[in-house]
Amino acid sequence: MKKTHIIGIAIIAMAIAIIVSTAGDASSYVSFKEARELASEGNNNAVHVVGRLKKDPNNHILGMKYDPLLDPNYFTFTLVDTNRIEQQVVYFKPKPQDFERSEQVVIIGKMNRDIFVADKILLKCPSKYVENEIKAETAGL
Repeated sequence: MKKTHIIGIAIIAMAIAIIVSTAGDASSYVSFKEARELASEGNNNAVHVVGRLKKDPNNHILGMKYDPLLDPNYFTFTLVDTNRIEQQVVYFKPKPQDFERSEQVVIIGKMNRDIFVADKILLKCPSKYVENEIKAETAGL
């Protein structure tokens, strides 16, 4: 075999090893029911749960508690997943900026008894361009 073939095979082997090693760390998207089942089976891997904040008819968030004077690293809220299951979520970091404005929330973490402990919170906030598009459309009338 030529040296170039051996080098090419070595590069391909390293690429496959990197892909396999990173695939094991990837967490999956689940519902709260599935997260509970995984935790009860002893699976301690982090999972993603997608949901919306629980709100009252006046669009006020229900179940959200954050007092930065008492404990700035304790934030809790209620999230409703895509199967409409409500779950209390605890986040041991400060409340994310613009949390109240978010349309959809992705939490990454795991169940701990009856509470979901989030390691990360990803927010999908309304686009800042939506209001500009509406103004532009109505300006032509």
